Amino acid sequence: MRAYLRAQLSACASGYPITSGYGAAHPFHSPLTPATGKLEHDSTFTTREPSMQRHVTVIGGGVIGLASAHALVRAGHCVTLIDAHAEVASETSHANGGQLSYRYVAPLADSGVPRQAIKWLLAGNEAPLKLRPNLDPAQWRWMARFVAACNHRTHQASAAQMLSLALHSQAIMSEWRTRDALGDFAWQQRGKLVIHRDPVALDKAAAARVAPQDQQVLDARQCIALEPSLAHQQAHLSGGIFSASDETADCHAFCQALERKLQASGRYTRIANTRVAPLSARNGRIAQLELRHLDGRREHHAVEEIVIAAGNHAAELVRPLGIHLPLQPLKGYSLTLPLAADTPETAAPRISVTDSARKVVYADLESSASRQLRVAAMVDIGQRERDSFHPELDEQRIAALRKLASATFPAAGNFAQATPWAGLRPSTPKGPPILGRPRQANSPDNLWLNVGHGSLGFTLACASGDLIARAISREALPCSLSDSLPDALAARPGR
Repeated sequence: MRAYLRAQLSACASGYPITSGYGAAHPFHSPLTPATGKLEHDSTFTTREPSMQRHVTVIGGGVIGLASAHALVRAGHCVTLIDAHAEVASETSHANGGQLSYRYVAPLADSGVPRQAIKWLLAGNEAPLKLRPNLDPAQWRWMARFVAACNHRTHQASAAQMLSLALHSQAIMSEWRTRDALGDFAWQQRGKLVIHRDPVALDKAAAARVAPQDQQVLDARQCIALEPSLAHQQAHLSGGIFSASDETADCHAFCQALERKLQASGRYTRIANTRVAPLSARNGRIAQLELRHLDGRREHHAVEEIVIAAGNHAAELVRPLGIHLPLQPLKGYSLTLPLAADTPETAAPRISVTDSARKVVYADLESSASRQLRVAAMVDIGQRERDSFHPELDEQRIAALRKLASATFPAAGNFAQATPWAGLRPSTPKGPPILGRPRQANSPDNLWLNVGHGSLGFTLACASGDLIARAISREALPCSLSDSLPDALAARPGR
């Protein structure tokens, strides 16, 4: 794997202006100071020699695309980001769980999951997982690969890769947060408590800790002392595992903060309300994209380097190139409950809580302007969407989530009034994201992939963006990741 990703550091092609099909150059956003009208330069970002600077087109305006753009601009490159929506973070990054679970990155595929899934299928709308089979061959291929990955050896290998990437992501998040002055996006480091209702499950989780020095095993009394709002659950708790260094933040606000910083760089522009047609290549390169604006206009956009960070939409984009991405949209749901500033500590959790048995996560998203409780849960596999850019709410699943949240934290507020949301998490069968150049022979040499992060998109975004930027910049990869980098694409023509 190390040799493979080192080989990815050969970003090719000389620089040239990015132009539209009408021959007009797309201007990179250059913010002007109101007083002088001169370019406002942000010293956070590296300045590169023109011969080393790349014009990189990023497809996707979620946290993965914006983190990639930020890392690239930070490294001295120019970025055009193409977003299907008017505002950034309008899909899966909009209202996700809010947990930055750097030490809880185990993939969904595990040895006991197929057996457990059968039980969940009988649990109704409160089930953590629902399978909705359809006639799509891609779904069945993904399911077959997922079941094949449900063994201890594969799970351990994938978990190790994801843990290394997650810890690097935490370091990059810290660097960006402190050095780049991103502002308030409800970031907190209060730790994460995973509660267990079954003593056998607690013992198993304690034995499987990946970072025992940072994962403290607590009994039920200690859990409630740490998080008083769990007192209502005392009779049902066996204990929990607490990681003091895990974090929470508002992913949507983080994306907005990244874009504000990008706009201040003078080397970034975003083309909004625009979708991209499936890609085509000539002579081993992608020369241009066909842009389809939502107002009906179409144009061509020349590219030098291209990063696909379009989540589930990535598979359709690269399929004409003979690249078959093993991605499946796993639908999840969330509730956002406003909390009063004086909400007592016995009513709503202050630290991040994960209910292991019910697979529900709770995050206190407190900023200088507001405080909210984010509740997220559930995995629906195979549900068809009329419009994958705007997934529909399943009212029965939302009702079940309201019920679970009310039962766990009954004094937090009226969950019937919490704002519901649904998102499609782009997931690989094994768990690790697809990061770097495609493995497929003869794939375009200016194509980079940054997709398939599943439910850990926010957690892994900073590291994924950083590694893509390093590769395009021909910079060395971090030594800490040299032996356990994320899985690259294992696609082959015709599969």
